[in-house]
Amino acid sequence: MNTTNSWFRDKILLGMTPAQYVKSNLTLPNLVAAIILCISIPVMVYRIMYGLGPATNLSDNYPWGLWIGFDILVGIALAAPGLTLGTAVHLFGMEKYRPFVRPAILSSLLGYIFAVFALMFDLGRYYRIPYLLVWSWGFTSILFLIGWHFFLYINISVVEFSPVVFEWLNLKKWKDFFSKLTIWATVFGVIIAAGHQSALGALYLAARTKLYPLWYSPLLPIFFLLSAVFAGISMVIVESALSHRFFADRVKGFDHEAFDRLTIGLGKAAASALFLYFILKVFDLVRSEDWVYLNSGYGYLYLVEVLGFVLFPAMLFLYGVRNQRVTLVRFAGLITVLGVILNRLDVSIVAFNWFLPASQKYYPRWSEVMLTLGVITLLILSYRFIVNRMAVLHEPAESEAQQEPEALAKKAVNF
Repeated sequence: MNTTNSWFRDKILLGMTPAQYVKSNLTLPNLVAAIILCISIPVMVYRIMYGLGPATNLSDNYPWGLWIGFDILVGIALAAPGLTLGTAVHLFGMEKYRPFVRPAILSSLLGYIFAVFALMFDLGRYYRIPYLLVWSWGFTSILFLIGWHFFLYINISVVEFSPVVFEWLNLKKWKDFFSKLTIWATVFGVIIAAGHQSALGALYLAARTKLYPLWYSPLLPIFFLLSAVFAGISMVIVESALSHRFFADRVKGFDHEAFDRLTIGLGKAAASALFLYFILKVFDLVRSEDWVYLNSGYGYLYLVEVLGFVLFPAMLFLYGVRNQRVTLVRFAGLITVLGVILNRLDVSIVAFNWFLPASQKYYPRWSEVMLTLGVITLLILSYRFIVNRMAVLHEPAESEAQQEPEALAKKAVNF
């Protein structure tokens, strides 16, 4: 019993007593998170008990709303860091970017888990989700492909992140075993991730008459895949800057200059992907001859999206890389992330059923917004919980389990 209590105190409470641990978490950010969860969790319960009708503004015209547009389409795009960095390091041997791999894989793992968690509230009969894996084999269905790919990629991410967990538990044999599986998991993960990132765009190929012409394109699967690539790289840039700021005590032997050089290298890759995406967008606009729609409200929004959140950050990345301006590269990464969010919401909500009058348009109910905020809050808290306990931001030469509990407590950044 004493051994169990000691393990719980060292591993979970970071070497503190329960009273000390609770006191250390009495902070303003935790208070804000608690308020959000106190509102969003009852909303989740209400949705489960009373169904989609009372809890959302969904309708026959808009069967998919904020929970699909943001939680799934945006969430999965921004959960691509593991795809981009894992591929670069494990398959292309770009070892200098290895410091980014662990947080990237954790971001992907949590991103997919919480995207599926949010999906459970959007499904009318969520309890039938096992049918997708066991009884219902719809090989001609894109949703079947996406569902299975989500399931497989979560398991792949678990395999990729397992060495960190076993390292934390000081189980060297298990860590070594799963470390050997990493490259194979990455190979399989690239195939799976590329498949469902593009398949999310392919879903809207069936909505040709419902999606505004400027956003509809036979190239939607390619656009979704390519935008997920620069979204993943940009998320790594933004997330690494925030992590190294708020979890500075969790980084060993941190070299600011080397970190900035690596960030600039990521900016170069993001700029390349953005320029390619922009060129394809221009090519598609010329091919379809849809430029006549540019002189409209939707056309102006389209120009803001393509020029303001694709071409502009691409130019910022290029300028930042050439002039070694790491702050500018990070700013460009933030704009790119916002641009991907805008694009996914435009396709799924704003430009969808564009011909309907304003009275029949979809506007998220407050409960939909709060549930989404609750999911985001849980994701952030989970990320912080793991980073404060495991060697995510660095790869230690020896297991942290061998350190004194007091040393771990000093490195704790709440929760």
